Amino acid sequence: MAVSKMNFRSDVLGKVTSMNIYLPDKENSAPMPVIYLLHGWSDNDEAWLTATSLERYASDYEFAIVMPQVDLSYYTDMVHGNRYWTFLSEELPALVRKWFRISDQKEASFVAGLSMGGYGATKLALTYPNRFNSFASLSGAMDVVELWKRDRNRDKEFANIFGSINELKGSKNDLFHLLENFDDKNEIAMLQICGTEDFLYQDNLKFREKAKEKIKDFHYVEMPGDHNWAFWDQTIQIVLKWFDENYTRGNN
Repeated sequence: MAVSKMNFRSDVLGKVTSMNIYLPDKENSAPMPVIYLLHGWSDNDEAWLTATSLERYASDYEFAIVMPQVDLSYYTDMVHGNRYWTFLSEELPALVRKWFRISDQKEASFVAGLSMGGYGATKLALTYPNRFNSFASLSGAMDVVELWKRDRNRDKEFANIFGSINELKGSKNDLFHLLENFDDKNEIAMLQICGTEDFLYQDNLKFREKAKEKIKDFHYVEMPGDHNWAFWDQTIQIVLKWFDENYTRGNN
């Protein structure tokens, strides 16, 4: 396997940005299945590699793993800031396929993330279910509207991202709005994981109840754990195994 740190210019962002990519040992020339693995609010594209044993866990599988840098953006085209949603959903996948032998097939494409990244992964998959086999949220910020209402210390950062609570609620950045308009005929699987001591636990329970109604292939896991890397180091192993099972099933 190999891990590569890439610094490159993004036309969408209008600046140099970065990503890390994990590449498996793979002898044949077929395009590799890919996981887009998203970081959380206070992290960057190094976080999954430095705070977990991701490299060791991933060595059991065939996936390439793409870890982009999105700053404090909540994976959105910010009201006052940069177009990280367009970067994530359009520019990044095209660049990755240009530079590496990465599959563009739905059956071989996956997305996951933690906290803010769980929100981003869910938003991406619900918006483009035709692109992904499966997606996973680990301790995701699933109800940003309520999170903002509860914690007004986030006003400055969230206003830069979303504008206002009223602009966020019912918009394409509101996961509950996306769920409400999600076609339950879409063939995509979701795995939602949250720790029972997590400050986002109740938001995750609320999302779970709605997701069960709208996503046919929905899976939920909870266990003792808080909003920290010890929990995510444990649960990323569950995600990798589940993605691999779905990939195998989709290619048989």
